[in-house]
Amino acid sequence: MTDTAAPRQEARTESRARPGVLHAVRLALILSVVLIASLGLEALFGRTGERIATQMCVSIAAIAALAIFSGNSGIISFGHAAFMALGAYTSGILTSPAGIQRSLLPDLPAALAGWELSIPMANGAALLVGLGFAALTGLALLRLKDASATIATLGILIIVHSVLIGARHITKGSQTFYGLPRITTFEVALYLAMILVALAYIFRESRWGLALRAVRDDETAAETLGINARRARIVAWMLSGALATLVGAYYGHMLGAFSPKEFYFTLTFSLVAMLVIGGLTTVSGAVGGVLVVTALQDSLRQIEGGFTLGGIEVPAFFGVTTVALGLLILAVIYFRPEGLFGNRELRIPALERGLARVFPAPDSQAAPPKDARAGDDLVIEGLTKTFVGLTATDDLSFVIRAGHVTGLIGPNGAGKSTLVNMLTGQYAPTSGSMRYGSVDLNAVAAHGIAGLGIARTFQNIRLFHRLTVRENVLVAAQAAGHRGAAAEAVALRELAAMGLSAMASAEASSLSYGARRKVEIARCLATDPAILLLDEPAAGMNPDETRELGAQLRRIAEERGIGLLLIEHDLEFVNALCGHIIVLNRGKKIAEGTPAEIGGHPAVIEAYMGRARAGRETIQPNPREIPT
Repeated sequence: MTDTAAPRQEARTESRARPGVLHAVRLALILSVVLIASLGLEALFGRTGERIATQMCVSIAAIAALAIFSGNSGIISFGHAAFMALGAYTSGILTSPAGIQRSLLPDLPAALAGWELSIPMANGAALLVGLGFAALTGLALLRLKDASATIATLGILIIVHSVLIGARHITKGSQTFYGLPRITTFEVALYLAMILVALAYIFRESRWGLALRAVRDDETAAETLGINARRARIVAWMLSGALATLVGAYYGHMLGAFSPKEFYFTLTFSLVAMLVIGGLTTVSGAVGGVLVVTALQDSLRQIEGGFTLGGIEVPAFFGVTTVALGLLILAVIYFRPEGLFGNRELRIPALERGLARVFPAPDSQAAPPKDARAGDDLVIEGLTKTFVGLTATDDLSFVIRAGHVTGLIGPNGAGKSTLVNMLTGQYAPTSGSMRYGSVDLNAVAAHGIAGLGIARTFQNIRLFHRLTVRENVLVAAQAAGHRGAAAEAVALRELAAMGLSAMASAEASSLSYGARRKVEIARCLATDPAILLLDEPAAGMNPDETRELGAQLRRIAEERGIGLLLIEHDLEFVNALCGHIIVLNRGKKIAEGTPAEIGGHPAVIEAYMGRARAGRETIQPNPREIPT
């Protein structure tokens, strides 16, 4: 292993501390920053400071709601200002005094008129409106991904803005809507901010948040662990949208009077700027972004109105705030793409080392891994996959037996990875069948394969690179149905099985190549598979790492009875582990048998050495020494 000392030391600290204690401390640190910044503004600047602090707290609440979706999914939403508008107008209509309402909206439908609800009841109604609107838009939006989903959220903003202007008898159109009780004081805004920040952090560290962060980093890998990517996104979208609607209601009660333009591009730009500048992926980054942007905006607003410098009158320069904010966003994207506060939550290492001594993590009490010896065989019959002008696999038929180590070899382009992609739902076969026991795999969605007991690694390593090593394995344990401390114990068990315990809290992207390969295998083992498909697990490893991996795989296969399908180009490695080998070439099965039978098979020799040498040479097994 070639990992740096810093990640190792950090890993030893966190691996001895209770995760729940660390989460509580980190949340307390974030809330303390919110509290100190808010009280500091109020104390330093009096009434002006109270106004700024109130606005800042509402912004923190809004950005926390946005972070629940965008921070965990990686999809930047331009549509949350629309949710805030719905909240403001809903609460405004339901709380307006009857006299003002009749004067303001004489044509208001009878079903909406004259309610005069209390603030809690009206804001509760706004929350339900937001939840319903999020469910409606989410059904369509979350079929999209990445940039297309972001553009769709912009469409939501534009549509809602247009409807608010057009529905004059309900919203007063583009004119000012007034008459709301101004109940969002500094104290109310502060409580709202702290509650929303806590909810955002709790969601991020929950199994739903961790699953969504895994989908964000690599959706294909997440689905092979059993995570339903679309469901993870829509849960976050609905929660985020509903909370943004609630924040919008309090925002409306802070303003007292507003029009649709208050919830359009200016607000959207500010929210997205705060999230990007502070850091998209963490709650502390989102809060930090609000503090930075608030300080910048309120400083530059003094310049916008003009000022005197050394006796020289500087004229008003409107728009300088927007220009400066845009330049800051560009600078952050260029010099620090992860945001000013990075990818890790606010933490104090010295404090966490102390907590690790006071609240040590208990020893792993995970149940022993499931013994898969009585598992079902994976039966492949006539399996064919054609792409345009290419047949990747051609009428393949063989059996991957439970409790046995089967090798799958062949030259590059033989169809090995295509076969694994079909077995795990990434590709649909053109023809043929795949059965695991009595289950037809053709009828199972990609995220349902892992639940049957089939796990896989990838030819090109696909880790969740912004998650820690522990989180990479923990998300797999949670996807397999383990909860709370049991999931933590399973993750620690599999990290220990692959010799990775010392680097549990290192970010996955910081590991050496060989260590990343092992993390991928540990992640698969956390799903308690009966069949494990290993796509070139030793590729890129040095001889020592290969021998160590071989010993670990042999031990796992023997102790747990897992059926292994080992795809490799390293024939010595395959011969040392496998009692049965299948050979593919150009999509067809050309041989099947023991290592000795395969080594002397003319078709195999021809595939590897060429036709001229077939019939007079053999492929020598020469198994390398792999300790048992």
